[in-house]
Amino acid sequence: MNTHLFLLRFKGIILFLLFVNYLSTAQEKKPVFSGADRVKMFSKQKELAQSSAFKDLHWSYIGPTNISGRCTDVEATSPRGQQYTIWIGSATGGVWKSTNEGTTFEPVFDKMPTASIGDIAIDPQNPDVVWVGTGEANIFRSSNAGCGVFKTSDGGTNWELMGLEKTHTIGRIRIHPENSNIIYVAATGHEWTTNEERGLYKTTDGGKTWDKILKINNKTGIFDVVLDPSDPETIYATSWERMRLKWNDPRTFKDTKNCGIWKSTDGGKNWKQINKGLPEASHRGRIGIDISRSNPKVLYALLDNYEIAYEAEEGEVDSYGRPKEDVIKGATVYKTADGGETWEQVSGLTPETKTYMERHSGTYGWVFGQIRVDPKDENTIYTLGIWLHKSTDGGKTFTTIRDPHADHHGFWIDPNNSNYLLDVQDGGLSISYDQGETWKHPITPLPLAQFYNIAFDYNTPFRVFGSIQDHHSFYGTVDISRGKDRIEPVEFAHTLGAEGSIHVIDPRDNNTVFASVFYGNLARAKVDSYPESTERILPPNYPDEPALRGQWVSPIVMSPHNNDIIYFGTQYVMKSTDKGSTWEKISPDLSFNDPNKFGDINYQTIQTLDESPLRAGLLYAGTDDGRIWRTKDAGKTWQEIRSGAVPQRWVSRIVASKYELGTVYMTQTGRRDDDFQVYIWKSTDFGKTWEDISGNIPVGPVNVIREDPINPDILYVGTDASVYISKNKGESWEVLGDLPFAYVHDLQIHPRDNMIIIATHGRGMFVMDADPVNDKEELLRQRRRYRATEMETEN
Repeated sequence: MNTHLFLLRFKGIILFLLFVNYLSTAQEKKPVFSGADRVKMFSKQKELAQSSAFKDLHWSYIGPTNISGRCTDVEATSPRGQQYTIWIGSATGGVWKSTNEGTTFEPVFDKMPTASIGDIAIDPQNPDVVWVGTGEANIFRSSNAGCGVFKTSDGGTNWELMGLEKTHTIGRIRIHPENSNIIYVAATGHEWTTNEERGLYKTTDGGKTWDKILKINNKTGIFDVVLDPSDPETIYATSWERMRLKWNDPRTFKDTKNCGIWKSTDGGKNWKQINKGLPEASHRGRIGIDISRSNPKVLYALLDNYEIAYEAEEGEVDSYGRPKEDVIKGATVYKTADGGETWEQVSGLTPETKTYMERHSGTYGWVFGQIRVDPKDENTIYTLGIWLHKSTDGGKTFTTIRDPHADHHGFWIDPNNSNYLLDVQDGGLSISYDQGETWKHPITPLPLAQFYNIAFDYNTPFRVFGSIQDHHSFYGTVDISRGKDRIEPVEFAHTLGAEGSIHVIDPRDNNTVFASVFYGNLARAKVDSYPESTERILPPNYPDEPALRGQWVSPIVMSPHNNDIIYFGTQYVMKSTDKGSTWEKISPDLSFNDPNKFGDINYQTIQTLDESPLRAGLLYAGTDDGRIWRTKDAGKTWQEIRSGAVPQRWVSRIVASKYELGTVYMTQTGRRDDDFQVYIWKSTDFGKTWEDISGNIPVGPVNVIREDPINPDILYVGTDASVYISKNKGESWEVLGDLPFAYVHDLQIHPRDNMIIIATHGRGMFVMDADPVNDKEELLRQRRRYRATEMETEN
């Protein structure tokens, strides 16, 4: 072959490869970052729900009836002698309203395109006009983005989107006390990525148009706002520079420059910083602010102070078992008596109160930042932290109010009767009639439990297990003895695990449970003797070995071929052949193991793991940093199988088919990239190539996919909005049942009782009778007839 011909052929090969690469790239799905796009996509979901063949099927709430979930705000109308109307915003369960002072509540936001609530404001001129800013501003690992500001003019029956869809999270809404057309909205911005829409917005025409009146940069939003009650043109606002990373909490870093307090005296046209007396900008974190109604020159600020209080001792660990960092001063209260010209620290000035304040918010003051001043007494203030705190001497000393649940996020004081307090926390609502001396709670907690997952056993009746954010791991009973359409919700009981845990129950005794306890600390226990029977079962590492990195929810798999075999995911796939007593690593580090992405949150870990029900030792693994792997020989060799149009995204689920050996399903979530695209994949060649089967599902992210245990053509998907079903292996999808907007984090089908179970992150657990879905009895009859025909043919 001459040189010229060789070069032509070589050039042709290169062009062909480039063309193939182009086709592969061209097929990649574009991420969805815009809240406006999400609203449009969700409208398509509503259309699908209305036309679904399964729209009349009912989801039955099963509980827990004794556990609520994180609430973000509470507001009320002051009735002067009548019962209060109370509005509650929840982290991931929408908006709830009570017209009988908290005796009962009704959800009023179920048909909106998000259930994540940042703040609520009631129009002082009309209690039926309520504004809701969507997107929780606390930016937990379990927070979700909103898509703008909504308004009701009829007490919650109907809602109208009023814009600001790209803000993602809202810290505060303030309505002008005399002009209902003037509203201020503090946008804290995206949780995981930068965005230009952070800042303080103002409308003067009731939300038809918005002006950004305070903007700093694409990492800094406005969190809190107060108006001077004696002069509403005077506005105070706090700025917060923050962004959560997959491997770090959203703490203040050395290069932070833009956390502070701002003031305008002309309705937001001009601003000045008023930080005299506060710590340096690099030590300021989230700041909450409130103004005294009885003396508007007096304001208080609750500041997350990053000055070092003392250095951690070597070997100290935090509450999650991680090496402890130097202890910051944390919650610090500042006061101004001159409208913000100067600030003075009032808390933590004695040894006793210094220690007290260090315990106020722990190391995660970025989830609190709320302070309230008694409307009648400028020296009585309340601060919200791990517990509720009260001072009657202007912040010099505090007492702890230990309401039944920790982590407080919203607080309301009746402006006409400051004895009446409403407080919301991770456990729901609490009401006090005596300035916090005593508290009452709704008879039935609001159904807002934030489940991560589901496991079930084969007891009769069967039990469901799951972990709840801000609470613990629990189990409850699903009793179908009176009929699948007469299931009652029940209380749940504690079991092995933590806030984020996957559970595996040994089907041989329905009593041995495996669960991870905070970041992959695997344990085993007996359900009927927990916690006394708890055993930590992972072996310790040698000093020269890398520490095991378990994700917040670390995957556990019991082999369907041998229930003595347990697989567990850290950065490695771990295997035990004796029910967890001894372990071996059967994989290398399957993550990218990037040293620049190690922080105070475990990352670069295995997020999902599965073994083929058809072939022992055929395993699939997906990581939180977007890698996908397969082994056909029980871990001796591993092959990476992300290819084609599959993006590098957090792998939320991998499921090996129980019907076809080479078939495997995978879902990915872009939530931690502020991406709401729908990523659902299927491979029929052991992951060598992948087909997009997201079809007509309009909006993600996607958390789980499952095969039906009866009908091989049926697939189920749980998204951050609903449950979908396909009866043709993913060619097309329909909305399943009458579920309200819900973040569906897990889905299982109990094969014996043919019940679909879902774990929602914000509305608890639900079940549905699968008989009308998969036609179990008819399929079994067909199979019996087929087998009988086969036997006749053989004879």
